[in-house]
Amino acid sequence: MRNRIFLPLILIITVLFFCSYYVKDTRLVHKEIFGKYKGKKVYLITLTNKRGNVLRITNFGAKINWIEVPDKNGIKENVTLGYDTFEETLKGSKSAGAIIGRYANRIAGGKFTLDSIEYKLNLNNGTNSIHGGTAGWSSVVWDTEIIRNNEFPAVKFSYLSSDMEEGFPGNVNIDVVYTWTDNNEIIIDYTYSTDRKTVVSVTNHAFFNLRGDGRGNILDYVLRIKALAFTPVDSVMIPTGEIRPVAGTPFDFTYPRKIGESINEDYDQLRFGHGYDHNYVLDNREEPDVIVYDKISGRVLEVITDQPGMQLFTTGNRSWVCFEAGHFPDSPNHQNFPSTVINPGDIVRTKTIYKFSCITP
Repeated sequence: MRNRIFLPLILIITVLFFCSYYVKDTRLVHKEIFGKYKGKKVYLITLTNKRGNVLRITNFGAKINWIEVPDKNGIKENVTLGYDTFEETLKGSKSAGAIIGRYANRIAGGKFTLDSIEYKLNLNNGTNSIHGGTAGWSSVVWDTEIIRNNEFPAVKFSYLSSDMEEGFPGNVNIDVVYTWTDNNEIIIDYTYSTDRKTVVSVTNHAFFNLRGDGRGNILDYVLRIKALAFTPVDSVMIPTGEIRPVAGTPFDFTYPRKIGESINEDYDQLRFGHGYDHNYVLDNREEPDVIVYDKISGRVLEVITDQPGMQLFTTGNRSWVCFEAGHFPDSPNHQNFPSTVINPGDIVRTKTIYKFSCITP
């Protein structure tokens, strides 16, 4: 008799628990159709943390599309480059907010050698390959899974990069998990493996303007990068192989100073591109690896990573700044750079965090 009473009660409690969990989960994670690409559905996923702040991402390129966080007056604005519609996304910046692979940044001449075999890649940056080639990971539709049993709203994107895609050997399986915490942290967890010896360097290529999308330039932002050296480049932005100390150069951000303080100096490495578009050799000794502060908005961005390099990129119009955590550019062609080679049986796991906070008046 007692079992007959308790069993219905247990069932009712169980149903109520899962119903309440489901309501909570759908409030924190919302998935909607964003468009269609090559016969596949493209989704826009909205993650909302308990502070009511919003992160939007799409499975097209596994891109960050929107980061809405408050300024020092509590006003919330989007602080990253994204697009309102999928049509605009296709026409806009290919790399903005995207997961970049197979190889983030440039490979000289679009070629590298593994075990005496030369692999030739598609050229999409003059005589070089950049960001995985003409159809890298930023331009594919990833499989999507909303993670239901996580402490914070999270979504996993998965992709199989087939053998010889864009000229890279091996079938590479990659999972990328975005988690949006109540501390306004975007935690990006990468896991990848291969069935054939290959090279992989993966990053996220979000563009940031801490004053809000389209609000002024980034030259007055105060920046610190915990790196004692950087990798100089030649006239087509390929590393020379030198590891150059930042001390005494316009590249020294070991102490906090404005991004624009030295950006127009007559220095060999500032003549080639957009001001700063260079890889820093991170110390990796303490967190965060990068901290940037905008006095006008009060917003602070910290970047924490286990990767050896950080590409600082100030765009041509100085409206955005990028912090691309990953391996060094052109590593497969420089034996003195950290290796990006992975072998069958290797499972590579890496993590990068973008954390937003605010200094109030």
